[in-house]
Order: sequence, then structure tokens, then C-alpha cells
Amino acid sequence: MPHHLYLVRHGEQLDAEHGLQDGPLSPRGRRQAELLAERLGGIPFDNAWHSPLQRATETAEIIAAKMPSLSPEPSALLFDCIPSGPAPATPKAYDAFFGSVTEAEIEAGTAQMEDAAAEFLRSHRDDRHDLLITHNFVIGWFVREVLSAPDWRWLSINQANCGLTVLTQRSGRPWNLVVHNDLAHLPFELRTGLPESFAV
Repeated sequence: MPHHLYLVRHGEQLDAEHGLQDGPLSPRGRRQAELLAERLGGIPFDNAWHSPLQRATETAEIIAAKMPSLSPEPSALLFDCIPSGPAPATPKAYDAFFGSVTEAEIEAGTAQMEDAAAEFLRSHRDDRHDLLITHNFVIGWFVREVLSAPDWRWLSINQANCGLTVLTQRSGRPWNLVVHNDLAHLPFELRTGLPESFAV
């Protein structure tokens, strides 16, 4: 039986451009979440989890308001994090990014994502539809994981705010990337969180 995992990046955070670590959704972020909820409305979700950070919690609340049978739960495994550190094969273009990251952050993020993969990517015998509302780097790591790509590739796998990524595993088969960063539910003016060249 197939296990479907729906990965969603939170809506746009208010004043995110000022470098705030967390905060409420912007009005645009709330609208993104509302449109995403409409997109997901016909899916028979069995479970939903979200990052405990405010921007992800509010996104989960907006989605749940349109799906009364859904009760998202916070999970520390979905916190924003740095999933891995630089490796010999990591392109030099990412040196500046890692220059502001501590070893402690890398160690914590690596441990978190190992536990997250063990929890959310484990095999199930029943047909399941699970929703994870989380962050850009976390989704990039999940996609990298199911594709068995080098550890550093999460850096190059980006999601827009309230973009939809779907992973599926059928019994006895490896995980499959069904869709990545689907934005069909968002009009152009609501597509945020990516460089402009990726917003179409």
C-alpha cells in the first residue's frame, strides 16, 4: 500500500527580510496558506505535523481551519536547521553560507534530520497520507534523502513559501519524488521565498 508524504514550506513570514529568526505570517503568507489549504482539501490525511516555530504553526492552523478533521501536532524533528556541514565535494560557492554556521548547529541539525528520516520515511503496511509543515532546508534534506543524492545537495533544493512537494513509497519499493515545489495553487504575485528566476 502506498505511503504519501506531503511536504509544505510555511507561508511568508512578516518582516523576514530583516533577518528575524521567527515571527508571525505576513498577510501574504496567510493568503498563501489559505490557498494551499484549498489545494489540499480533497486529500484524506491520516496525520499532520508541523515545526513548532510560529510561522509554521500559524500555517498549520490556517490549513486545519479549512479541514476540521485534521489536527496538526508540533514536532521538534521539523524545526528549521542546518542538515549537514561542508564536505570535500561541496561547491566553493557555498563557503560564505557555511562561514556563519557553527559546528554545534551542524551537529544538532545532522542528528535532527537523521531522526526525522527514521521517523517520517519509515515503511508502513497501510495506505497513508501524512502532511509535514516545515522549512526550506528540512524539505531539501528529505528530497535529497529519497534521491540518495550527496549530503550537500540539500543546499541546492529550494522551496517557495507554501510550495507543495510530494513523496510516495509503495510496498517493497524505494521512495519516489512525485512532485517538487508545486505552486499551481498560488498566483504569480503570491510566489515568494525563491529567487525571482525560480518563481514561475
